[in-house]
Amino acid sequence: MMTTSAFEILGPIMVGPSSSHTAGAARLSLVARSLMTTPLASVHFVLHNSFSHTYQGHGSDRALVAGILGLMPDDTRMRNSFALAKDAHIQLKFIEAGDDPGLHPNTVDICMTGADGSSLEVRGESLGGGRVRLSSINGVEVDLTGDYPTLFVGHWDRPGVLASLTGFFADSKANIATIRTYRTAKGGRAYTIIETDEVLPESSLNSIRSMNNVVEAALVKVPGTSEVAPDAQLSYGFDNGAELLTLCEKTNKGIGEVMALREAELERTDLATQYKRMAHVAAVMEEESTQPLTQPQLSLGGFLNGQAKAVANHSSAYASVLLGNTLSNAVARAMAVLERSAAMGVIVAAPTAGSAGVVPGAVLASAEAKNASQAELLAALWNSAAIGAIISRNATVAGAEGGCQAEVGAAAAMAAAALVELHGGTPKQALEAASIAIANLLGLVCDPVRGLVEFPCQDRNAIGVSDAFSAAQLALSNVGCPIPFDEAVSVMYSVGKAIPASLRETALGGLAQAPSCLACSGCN
Repeated sequence: MMTTSAFEILGPIMVGPSSSHTAGAARLSLVARSLMTTPLASVHFVLHNSFSHTYQGHGSDRALVAGILGLMPDDTRMRNSFALAKDAHIQLKFIEAGDDPGLHPNTVDICMTGADGSSLEVRGESLGGGRVRLSSINGVEVDLTGDYPTLFVGHWDRPGVLASLTGFFADSKANIATIRTYRTAKGGRAYTIIETDEVLPESSLNSIRSMNNVVEAALVKVPGTSEVAPDAQLSYGFDNGAELLTLCEKTNKGIGEVMALREAELERTDLATQYKRMAHVAAVMEEESTQPLTQPQLSLGGFLNGQAKAVANHSSAYASVLLGNTLSNAVARAMAVLERSAAMGVIVAAPTAGSAGVVPGAVLASAEAKNASQAELLAALWNSAAIGAIISRNATVAGAEGGCQAEVGAAAAMAAAALVELHGGTPKQALEAASIAIANLLGLVCDPVRGLVEFPCQDRNAIGVSDAFSAAQLALSNVGCPIPFDEAVSVMYSVGKAIPASLRETALGGLAQAPSCLACSGCN
């Protein structure tokens, strides 16, 4: 069953500009660093595919270094990670490996050398929305996602090692969910990854490290993963739109309430705690979507610096004949989030950093116009998290995998469903609105100019907001959609796979290759 937290869909709260290339990169380094227990002398990063082409514009280099230093994705010191690494006497090197169709679009090799001469090479993949996976350790293929509490053990391939490990678990009364051993060669180095039903105490590591032929042992915590195992059964669990709709009908609850109850069950806490967490998300969204309207900042790449403020300042002149007051406010807010992100400010990925303006822009502006209560606002945000979780589960929200339709398209679907709930619509209408929103942006490519999450990303967030408003009003007006939400998600995924790599966040096609943008230092 899907165990993705709502706060990984409306989140992580992070320093911009990209959830996959910044937050995901930081998380990969954090996990890789946790596998090596000695102080570091040097690290070199080998970047593949989209990472190779866009890492500087996305801040991936700063994020990778930040993770090595133990900084979380929302730590504003990420901006100065190179200086911090220099202070720590860690030598850094970045290698652009180019394209390899056999690898995930966002792949990096993190090659660490300790002060004692030890070394470890970890290959990681950033899956979108901040989610990550380790795919190899020292050249040995692994599959480490952190879905279960995980123990990593490096040892020599000798008889009795696995017996010692399983015996330790038996004595500790800890249940093993899966155990996989990978070796370089007979008698050589081997790695055993043990997933458990319960989190092991840190004290257990000393016992494991003292075993014969064990070289290293570490508890692996992949940021953003739940401590609830995927095979757990949740009373409010669902994997797709059809199951969610059935659950809403069975319990006579709205999508937002079901998602909040699911989160409380997932995190084993009370509803009040989860609503406080969502209120914090709403507060960050309010700040990120308004602060740049009065205090614009120049973006890293120089494309963005006050466009959101300009839209807000001109709304009185054009709202009555073009967008209308609420949509004008929503568009300005959405554009503001992208400006904050592109200046490496703190934002909420929703569901990614590149599409982070759509949900707060649409929902906060509409809630303000409606004079909605805090409870109504939070229900709408919970609703958007449910829609995003389903899309993440059954398709992708990563531009490098599915194009901009997977980022802004997913965000528009989330916002459209949220608007329906905010304005009293039914769960069925919310899913119809999400389906319409996806259909409207189907096939949208991801072509960041100069590899930056700035242009056309900011303008596409504005389009995403407009799409969400349109889809929500159609659904609320009982203009249904003949394509069920789950089918729309499936179609979006198949279209994304058909989009050529040059149009999936590599900056090798589309507007990124327009002659004027290739030559300019800024397009706006």
